[in-house]
Amino acid sequence: MLLRLALAVGGALALWWGWRWWRKAPPDKAKKVLAGAVLAALVIGGVALVLTGKLAGLFAIIAGLSPWIGRAMRLHQLWRTLRGLANGTRPGAGAPPPPSPPADTAMTRAQALEVLGLAPGATPDEIREAHRRLMRSAHPDAGGSTWIAARLNQARDILLG
Repeated sequence: MLLRLALAVGGALALWWGWRWWRKAPPDKAKKVLAGAVLAALVIGGVALVLTGKLAGLFAIIAGLSPWIGRAMRLHQLWRTLRGLANGTRPGAGAPPPPSPPADTAMTRAQALEVLGLAPGATPDEIREAHRRLMRSAHPDAGGSTWIAARLNQARDILLG
């Protein structure tokens, strides 16, 4: 009885702390932590099923759900195809490429400092830090522009030689 009470209080405190952290965490970090927590819960649940001898019930549930999972996957693929047609893209083709930026001209050292937001006489460490800070939001993988990322890289290369 006391063990159950301790587990319940500990679980409630963990949920409260997790909710407070979740509200303040950056979205990409929260997504990684949530994926890890779900994986840990699945592993713990699987171990509990093995230890209690109820693993056969899990296989029965999975076998019963498999036709529905297959249908849901086909329905999702149909939805993606229809959404692509509505947006004007061909099925199987990725998103249309963005328009190419205007041709670049050579960047001067003063322009490179301006791009990175640095003052003349910046140290190599300051240049690297400014480049990293700006690339966090401007990188194409983070939803940024390839043109801006290329300009940041060009500015860094010019300033670092």
